[in-house]
Amino acid sequence: MRTGPTPDTDRTPPKTVGAVWGLLVLNTLGSTGAKTIVPLPRSLIQMVTMGALVAAFTLALAVNLRLRVRPSAYVFLLTLLLVPSVISSADLGSGFGALFRCARLALFVGTLWLLSRWWDGGVTFVRHHIRMYFAVLGSVAVGLAVSPGAALPDLYGGRLVGALWPLTPPQIGQYAAVVIGLTVLLVLGRRTDKGSAAVVIVPSLVLLALTHTRTATLGLLIGLAAAIGSLVLTSAAARRFFAWAVVGAVVAGVGFASALRAWFLRGQSQEHFTSLTGREKVWDALLAAPRTTSEQLFGMGLGDKSFGGLPIDNSWLAVYHEQGLTGAAIVVAIIVVLAGVALLRPPSLSRACAIFLIGYCAIASYTEAGLGDASPYLLHLAVAASLLAAPAAAPPPATPEAPRRRVPRWAPRSEMT
Repeated sequence: MRTGPTPDTDRTPPKTVGAVWGLLVLNTLGSTGAKTIVPLPRSLIQMVTMGALVAAFTLALAVNLRLRVRPSAYVFLLTLLLVPSVISSADLGSGFGALFRCARLALFVGTLWLLSRWWDGGVTFVRHHIRMYFAVLGSVAVGLAVSPGAALPDLYGGRLVGALWPLTPPQIGQYAAVVIGLTVLLVLGRRTDKGSAAVVIVPSLVLLALTHTRTATLGLLIGLAAAIGSLVLTSAAARRFFAWAVVGAVVAGVGFASALRAWFLRGQSQEHFTSLTGREKVWDALLAAPRTTSEQLFGMGLGDKSFGGLPIDNSWLAVYHEQGLTGAAIVVAIIVVLAGVALLRPPSLSRACAIFLIGYCAIASYTEAGLGDASPYLLHLAVAASLLAAPAAAPPPATPEAPRRRVPRWAPRSEMT
């Protein structure tokens, strides 16, 4: 396996790389959620998602047969995360499903290693990310148009769900927020025109509003504020956008305070809202559960991110539960390393996009699980890692070989020396 800069001809990723990224996105969509218009057996969905991961690894290997990779602290730390995952899952305390999830995580990380060859600090993977998740949002919009009742079910309080593919409101909110944030930054960096951006941003905003997802909305606002703030000193467009955003926020806060409050509460009582929709009860029970020293260090094994049959909905507690303190320390290192590198980079569009993605994942980690297993959050951070990678050094120009002077056979030997 070769590491380090690759030849100049390898810098432009082949089109297959975009297909690989799309398959990774498909793999992380999950297999549980709302009831779809056409009932899809969970076994079929799992077959499709797992088959997508195998196909992604195979295609990535096909376009990188020489196994050229770039050094990446992010992927290295993900590789280390496999250690507590395997240790905690090997005793089969969580069943054979834990080992299956370990194999899935290993295949996921291996695919990222193969793709790291094309991580050069550019926005190529940002574009792949936007296209793939916008395609997912497109399927949600089609489901809403075909069957509004299935897309806005009473079971979820009238919040938008996936009617064609089983997607929950938090998932749709997450995808919409990431697509909106990255597209806004591309506009500010003049990497796309406003018309094309509006085609992406406007429908994504509508879908985000229909999901009533507070975490995604806060992550979008805070992440964008941090990202645009990193560009304020060097970009006039960022300064103008920031000023207008502040004015718009003040006007919305004054004129639509009651509507915004009703949107955030989603019909819940103040007590239910402050207890994070009952999540705190699950968290307290998880922390109070007795554990052996081994379980504290390495966790209970990879599972479905639940405790006592209820979702954990917190990345840090989910990692502690499944991969122990060791896994939690590695995840902390991932966030700290990426954030530290982003802060040390000079202002640029790539840095701003990375700051947005890191900030969004850090905020969402409080009420969403996913930082310890193959998930969209790890894909978001992989894009951030690709944006923070140093550009590959150009190979030195080849020195043309001086032509050799032909010497006739009849020439004296002294002329030949």
